[in-house]
Formats: sequence, structure tokens, C-alpha cells
Amino acid sequence: MQLDQYISDLLYRYECVILPGFGAFLTQIQSAQIHATTHAFYPPKKKLSFNAQLTDSDGLLANYIAKTEMIPHSEASNRIKTYVRFLYDNLHKGESQTLTNIGTLSLDTESRLQFEPSYHLNYLTDSFGLSSFTSPEIMREVYKEEVTALEETTPIAFTPERKASNSWLKYAAAAVIAFGVLGAASFNYVQDVKEHNYVAQEQAREQLEDKIQEATFVIPNPLPAIQLSLTKPAGNYHIVAGAFRMEENAQKRVDQLTEKGYKARTIGTNKYGLHQVVYGSFTHSQEALSELRAIRKTDNQDAWLLVQSID
Repeated sequence: MQLDQYISDLLYRYECVILPGFGAFLTQIQSAQIHATTHAFYPPKKKLSFNAQLTDSDGLLANYIAKTEMIPHSEASNRIKTYVRFLYDNLHKGESQTLTNIGTLSLDTESRLQFEPSYHLNYLTDSFGLSSFTSPEIMREVYKEEVTALEETTPIAFTPERKASNSWLKYAAAAVIAFGVLGAASFNYVQDVKEHNYVAQEQAREQLEDKIQEATFVIPNPLPAIQLSLTKPAGNYHIVAGAFRMEENAQKRVDQLTEKGYKARTIGTNKYGLHQVVYGSFTHSQEALSELRAIRKTDNQDAWLLVQSID
């Protein structure tokens, strides 16, 4: 009877799988590595190890076997005990025991358990699909030295075609210089035109200002003056009619109260961001309290008095 497959399945999900009465198989995440000599790249993996001191059952292996094979937990525990006796018997006979995809177990000269992990499986699920590969070493410095050596030894020959091309370059350079001179002259001309236009605009603006200052405007039939007397609401005692989330609703309430004859208005927002509407504001507390009692009897039982200085 072999339980290798069950232990291997659990190693994908757990860092410690205990074989009760025998020892524990442990996993530890190891980062990706590059071999300095072979230049082989190895992906991240779970490194396997064995601890013979952890022998107490935690129920993990027995529960997994019972669930997988649909057998009672007690029967699964008995199968584990039988498997452990089988391993010990063969190890004491001097035979090493290989657990598939896990590793090889053996006893040393002092009857101590030795474990050599297997490298056939990578139990780190995050590295699924990644395999090791070898890349040739990049010889950047060697190539640089070879190119430098070639540059020092390679002769450079000048042919007639090269000279002809130089003559063509001379003509091209002369053309570029000519275009540059024409461009500079055009730029100077444009600048002169801009300066002339600016001076003309300044002169026209000054003449227009002079005309405006000299002009006299006479209205033959002036309209009669209208005098308005505005009274700014004052007082620190305010009878509150309500508070509204929307400013439009607050203004509607102001219009309703104004039609009723109150000097209603909004006094800004409170600490909750609500727009406050008041019946009116009063300088003296007695006057405000008297008006509040009247409003509660005739218009709004929920009206209340706010004492606050408002700029």
C-alpha cells in the first residue's frame, strides 16, 4: 500500500504534511535562481525537506484519505499505521524507500532518517507552466574588444566616387547657406512690418481716446430720477421656518411666506449644509418671542427661535 499520491496532493496546498508516527514533509518557497556555471534559469518553487521530530497526528492526512476514498476516518488511520510499519521494516533492512514525486528516505550508520528530495515536481502553484531553461552567456566585453581591434587594423580607402559625393555635398551646403540668408532677410522684413503696424495701432488708439475726451453727450429729455429706500434686515434673533437641502425649495418657501406678509429670507446654510429660511429677524428678544408665539398659533407650530449674529 502506497500513500505517496495523497501526501503529494497535500503538498501543493499545505506547508506541512505529517505522516503520523513517522515524520513531517515540509515545504519552503524558494526564489528563482540562475546557475553561475551552466547559466540555467530555474523558476520559483517549493523546496522540500523532512523533519523526523514532528510525528504527532494533526488529522490532515487521515481526513484527506477518508474523504477521497470515502471510507471511515478510523480505517484511514489504520492504513496510515500499516504504511508507517512498512516503511520502518524496509528501512531497517537497509533498503532505501522512494516516495514518488516526494523523495528518497534512508537510514545512516547511526540509524537516523535521511531525506533526499525529488525535483520532478514543483509544488508552488504560482509557478505552474514555468520550466527551467538554459541561455548562452552574453559576451558584451569580448565583442567590444573585437570591434576595437578591427577598427585599429582595418584600412580606410578613399575612392573617386567618394570625392564626387563630397563635391555634391559642397553644392548642397552652399544651397543651405543661401536659403539661410534669404530666411534671415525675410525674418527681418516681417519684423519691420510688425513694428510699423504696432506704431500705427498706437497712434490710432491715442487719437480715439482724444476724441472720446473731447466729446460732449447731451440727453434732450432725461428720465426722472428714481429714489429707492432699502432696509437691510437686522437683528440677532431669527424665527426659523425650516431648512432645505435644495436652494430652490428654500426660495419657494421664502416666496410663500412673503405672499403671507412676512419679511422672509434665507440666512445661509447651517452646519449640516441645509439652507435656512426665516420668517424675519429681530433686534430685541422680547419682540422675537412675541412674534414666535403668534406664528406658532397661526402658521407653523414647528417654528423656532435662532439666536445668531449674521453678517
